[in-house]
Amino acid sequence: MKFTLSWLKKHLDTAASLAEITEALTDLGLEVEEVVDPAERLGAFRICRVIEAVQHPNADKLRLCRVATYPDGPGGRMEEVQVVCGAPNARTGLYGVFAPVGTHVPGTGVDLKPGVIRGVESNGMLCSERELMLSDDHEGIIDLPEEAELGARYIDWKGLNDPMIYIKITPNRPDALGVRGIARDLAARGLGTLKPQVVEPVAGSFRSPIGVTIDESLKEKGCPLFTGRVIRGVKNGPSPEWLQRLLLETGHRPISALVDITNYFTFDQNRPLHVFDADKVKGGLRIHAATGGEELEALDEKTYRFQPGMMVISDDEGPESIAGVMGGAPTGVTEETVNVFLESAYWDPITIATTGRALRIHSDARYRFERGVDPAFTLPGLEMATRMILELCGGEASEVVMDGAVPETARAYRFDPKRVVSLVGMDIPEGAQRGTLEALGFTLEGGMASPPSWRPDILGEADLVEEVARIASLTKLEGKPMRRARPGVPKPVLTPMQMREKAARRMLAGLGYNECVTYSFIDAEAATLFGGGTEATRVENPISSEMTHMRPDLLPGLLAAAARNQARGFADLALFEVGPAFAGGEPGEQSLHATGLLVGASAARDPYGSRRAVDLYDAKADAEAVLSVLGAPARMQVSRKVAGWWHPGRAGVMGLGPNALCAFGEVHPKVLKAMGVKGPAVAFTVFVEKVPFPKAKSATRAALGISDLQAVERDFAFVVDKGVEALTLVNAAQGADKALIEAVSVFDQFTGEKAEAQMGAGKKSLAISVRLQPRDKTLTDEEIEAVSAKIVEKVAKATGGVLRS
Repeated sequence: MKFTLSWLKKHLDTAASLAEITEALTDLGLEVEEVVDPAERLGAFRICRVIEAVQHPNADKLRLCRVATYPDGPGGRMEEVQVVCGAPNARTGLYGVFAPVGTHVPGTGVDLKPGVIRGVESNGMLCSERELMLSDDHEGIIDLPEEAELGARYIDWKGLNDPMIYIKITPNRPDALGVRGIARDLAARGLGTLKPQVVEPVAGSFRSPIGVTIDESLKEKGCPLFTGRVIRGVKNGPSPEWLQRLLLETGHRPISALVDITNYFTFDQNRPLHVFDADKVKGGLRIHAATGGEELEALDEKTYRFQPGMMVISDDEGPESIAGVMGGAPTGVTEETVNVFLESAYWDPITIATTGRALRIHSDARYRFERGVDPAFTLPGLEMATRMILELCGGEASEVVMDGAVPETARAYRFDPKRVVSLVGMDIPEGAQRGTLEALGFTLEGGMASPPSWRPDILGEADLVEEVARIASLTKLEGKPMRRARPGVPKPVLTPMQMREKAARRMLAGLGYNECVTYSFIDAEAATLFGGGTEATRVENPISSEMTHMRPDLLPGLLAAAARNQARGFADLALFEVGPAFAGGEPGEQSLHATGLLVGASAARDPYGSRRAVDLYDAKADAEAVLSVLGAPARMQVSRKVAGWWHPGRAGVMGLGPNALCAFGEVHPKVLKAMGVKGPAVAFTVFVEKVPFPKAKSATRAALGISDLQAVERDFAFVVDKGVEALTLVNAAQGADKALIEAVSVFDQFTGEKAEAQMGAGKKSLAISVRLQPRDKTLTDEEIEAVSAKIVEKVAKATGGVLRS
């Protein structure tokens, strides 16, 4: 919605500045998108007088002008500057418009600087209308009458200093689609007084030769009210300058006086109107539903075919207007029009919206009718427009013809001043609340409030509170803590499982992974690759053929995302998702997974050779970090019993006995090929719900168990059979003394032909580092030797290995 400041002041008596008005509008919910202030663009251009204009000594088509300027305004000191001008009408005694040095000229985009033109100094410019972007006239400089006030700003003298304001209107505020509705809000805020608006009916001097009828099927819903009258003997020339200027400054093209008047009321009062050329209307006008197939050339010069049920206005020869959307070209007014039929009707918003969308017509009338205009203003709008037509175009008005009645909009809601505190948290006196509602047009009787006919958005008690708070300004709302029903620390809002999900997300993001949110539906082929694709998880009514089954795992979605990224040139990826996977289609057959996927290399290329392909140990380390934040114990068993989508020799499962907590490793090459991913790719899936909760529930963390005694590390190298797994050896050493041994890790292995040549056929060497952490006293040499002996004994028993000599 665009309007000018002067237009607003036609309805609002105010001394508020432009800045105060725009700030209040946004605060009232009418968000200001743009303000175009001519003073910012043209404020430096002032009226001047050419004292003398003589021929330029070095150019035939240039004139050397001595210009009298008044930089301090009318009545101030005069300065004389020399300007070189090429306009043919530059002459001695001319009153024109001067731009001093430093002025930005909008028509050329140039900032004026002192210059030398053909060897003569020039300081400033005498301007044409095109250089001020007022018109396309560039034949000569602006030539003003002698009564023009020297030193005055040109925009002030010309009446162009009228800022344009552009505001966004939410769909629930159709009343703000008229300037008067905007003025009403500002007056309620206290930025002025709403000027009274008196509607004086025009007494008709003859009966209208054009009658109107509404089909009975449309009176209840469609067109409850249609009014109009004939005005004969009008002169349809250009509209007055003030009206053209209002329309131009708000982005609308003036057409003719009759059309401009209807547009004026569309934007001024949110009351769309239409004028027919009465001499082109055959018989009366009938509002009815189209049977389908009828055609009409509209005012936008396009021909539209009506669908069955669309509302049209027809005369005896056929459709003449698309009801509430756009008029028809056959009965449109022209400069030769002398008799018109002025229409003012109320149309059902849903019907208008349906017709407009089906025909793809975007018009100001449709925009307003589908949001809701004031039904009670239908006849007053007709009377006001009639009076303006008589004033500007002359003529004689007939009696009003009408069919239907104003639809009933009366309703009342309980007004409880205390609800402002409970709903909004603002303490506003009851008198101020009543004053606000009355200023907005509400009627208050006792404890009930009735909204005005122009506010279809008020539908309950809460809306009354919203209006009071909106006018009072929500910026005055102070944040206050909510009162607790019981003293003390409140119960946590999130469940333990929700806290786990949040912790897993934060840990994975902290590890450098990018979060993905993929669909829970995947195609049957991908589901089958990951152990799903059964009838139990098939979607009955899938969105597409690529979303036929519930996902059995999160990896299909992450692999698909990786394939899309690789196709766009991103080779190194770290993706994760936390969400449900579905083992079946019944309640309880879903589980929460935290899955991470690494593809490509572990680092960017650099001169130090740190780049390498990701491996299963990257996935295992990140999985252990997630398990740790979820509260899983530090020591877990690792087995090779993995699902079919993992690499059989480069993957594992971490768990507590039979309870698997996590799967990790390389993704099977056949799965990568099927999903279109270029490896290597490693992944892990943490089964969030399987991690056991601590037995003792406490609001505080457990004490940090650290020791201030020096740890002891011992290295052991064992000769074992080639088929012995390193994990078996590590677990055996770890079990030698669970209290004292803090960590066991493999730091070297010696295999191959050289190893067998030294240690025997079928043998290899595994070296481990064992860390002993005492808790109560420093270990003696005898105690360290005793633990070392237990380690050798346990490893020998579990693997058959012996210490390497």
